[in-house]
Amino acid sequence: MSVDFGQIRRNEHLPARIAAQIGSDIQEGRLKPGDKLPTEHFLAKSLGVSRSVVREAIAQLRNEGLVETRQGVGAFVTERQSRTIRIDEGELFKRDSFRDLFQLRIPLEIEAAGLAAVHYKEADLERIDEALARMTGSEKWTDEGIDADLAFHRAIAEATGNDYFALFIGFIAERISLAIAAARARVELEEIVNVTIDEHVVVRNAIASRNPKAAREAMRAHLLGAASRVDLTLETY
Repeated sequence: MSVDFGQIRRNEHLPARIAAQIGSDIQEGRLKPGDKLPTEHFLAKSLGVSRSVVREAIAQLRNEGLVETRQGVGAFVTERQSRTIRIDEGELFKRDSFRDLFQLRIPLEIEAAGLAAVHYKEADLERIDEALARMTGSEKWTDEGIDADLAFHRAIAEATGNDYFALFIGFIAERISLAIAAARARVELEEIVNVTIDEHVVVRNAIASRNPKAAREAMRAHLLGAASRVDLTLETY
């Protein structure tokens, strides 16, 4: 299956598109350090999307270091010197750049799965299961299913007990969501959704059984499968 990266741009899912729009306002100075973002309710209403979509967009901005969230207060634009990683979204529509980012995902997520199997707490497993339930429910046929897929991977990263895994995997996963959307657009939806769910279940069960070797192998199989579904050949040894 060959993927048209121009098609990915057209099919880019809502959270990434909203984050890119807000990110542009920040980078170009229309939103300044210390400014508070509008509330989730206001953004959802004004943009005509659900609040869960807005939350995903703000999570992406937080992963990029463009905003910080304060419990019960809201999201605020960070000072420029405190900002972390940022990748030009346009670069990811170049096949080589996109492949390189996916290649980076492999060692990070495989290691995260193994560490999660060793270190997870019950609350972590509950978050993994919650995301998996969303993936297997009625949302699986919609963009909400993509959001649930990303939440699954973030929950595993958080279960490592290492905040840096959550930071880097969260950042990469948001961009890899473009590949998920592209894969859904290019093949029989029922086929790809069911295969993806099956792979996630194997990962979840290996982590739940506290078997780091099986968890690493399951995550490796899932990521290579995901890459093949968007016609990417990765180097693995």
